[in-house]
Amino acid sequence: MARRPLVVIGSGLAGLTCAWASDPQGCILLTAGVLTDGAASMWAQGGIAAALSPDDSTALHAEDTWRAGAFAGDRAVIDRITGVAPEVVRLLVELEVPFDRAPDGSIDLALEGGHSRSRVAHAGDHSGAAVTTAMARAVRAAPHVEVREHHTVTRLLADASGAVCGVEVRRRDGSLEVIETDRVVLATGGMGGLWAHTTNPTTALGQGVALAARVGARTDDLHLVQFHPTALDVAADPMPLLTEALRGAGAKLVSDGARFVDELQPRDVVAAAVWEQLTEGRTVRLDARGINRVATRFPAVAELTAASGLDLTRDLLPVRPALHYSMGGVTVDDTGRSSVPGLWAVGEVSRTGLHGANRLASNSLLEAVVTGRAAAADAITWTGVWRGSVRPADPATVRTRTCTAAPAASRPLPLAQVRETLDSACGVLRDGPTLQAAVDCLEPHVGDDAAYVAWLIARSALAHPLSVGAHRRTDNVLPEGVSA
Repeated sequence: MARRPLVVIGSGLAGLTCAWASDPQGCILLTAGVLTDGAASMWAQGGIAAALSPDDSTALHAEDTWRAGAFAGDRAVIDRITGVAPEVVRLLVELEVPFDRAPDGSIDLALEGGHSRSRVAHAGDHSGAAVTTAMARAVRAAPHVEVREHHTVTRLLADASGAVCGVEVRRRDGSLEVIETDRVVLATGGMGGLWAHTTNPTTALGQGVALAARVGARTDDLHLVQFHPTALDVAADPMPLLTEALRGAGAKLVSDGARFVDELQPRDVVAAAVWEQLTEGRTVRLDARGINRVATRFPAVAELTAASGLDLTRDLLPVRPALHYSMGGVTVDDTGRSSVPGLWAVGEVSRTGLHGANRLASNSLLEAVVTGRAAAADAITWTGVWRGSVRPADPATVRTRTCTAAPAASRPLPLAQVRETLDSACGVLRDGPTLQAAVDCLEPHVGDDAAYVAWLIARSALAHPLSVGAHRRTDNVLPEGVSA
């Protein structure tokens, strides 16, 4: 009997990499729109971190990642992923990613917050689009990948033993189809669209977390989400992002005209400092006017500021923290295996242990490529015996769509209310009573995916009373640098 197909869900960088690396066996790649639509990796401005210069090393990259994550990451995972970063950049060069070059022809390396060396390979200030587009081009040309666009996965199917046995898909015409498979790779991206203030696509609603959790997959660290400190504070949803590389190039943060923070500290530190100024009634702006040729070096930023009526070369830019990245997600091992047999997760939907409590800038594209390749290698050779190392999920987190925890379950909570609830309860600063109120508000509505994931996030934040990295509790705070 022919083997059932490998199914990859999502066409951001992680999903594309997994599909491309599934050669020679191949896969079906499902994406809700056309290839790369709604992928946060297309929006990444900074680049991909790798120790490529003579004064750098993978050990230093690992140490910076460990420190930026508030010493809460998995050190073995950190060492493994940063250790292959130079190889990943070489692979992307082979795929014709147009990285910027120094005068001597070497890859130009930028400095970003939390890094002790200049190590970010970039393609202008649209690196994510350059990398993801190159991988999409490779996938389009790959005969072993069947791309099915306008196919939205509505649920995963599991057999009596709890193993994956299929996916239910809604096609463009609204009809439903079941694809029988015993191997699924989730590459659905993050959940930043669940916050009212976000730099993510508003379609990033944690769909992968919902799909996995409903079939019993373990999730961890959902409360560990990163707030980018310099989202452009204008009337836009999502909020335009002012890349970390601006501060690496010399842009300064000022509050009522005075500088108040070292701009190159890890993002959680800078975001908290900005938030403190804002809550005290001050106005925070980013001053990039002193950067030489700033509009030429950062054309995408110049374009987005101009769209808001601001001039990058002349104006002080109003900023505020906004939800940017999810460090937690579906818990996986080194091969991407979850706690559910036949289910892998890669990229931002996964919790690998690389990022700890705060992602180091420009490590996300790296993680997407590394985890996508690892899951593909494991999935195409898997023989049916699931020896994953991930512990089972807490049964209290597993809720089906038909769950009726309360009569209100039949009335989905409006998405706008879900977003406002998470924004107020799970923002830069959190406290127990507000989190409990959010859990109580969301729980009757867990039959709806957006409310379900928001409930899981708020529940996770409530269960962690100690501050660590990007998770800052005002009612039980540890000293700076101490991990929970």
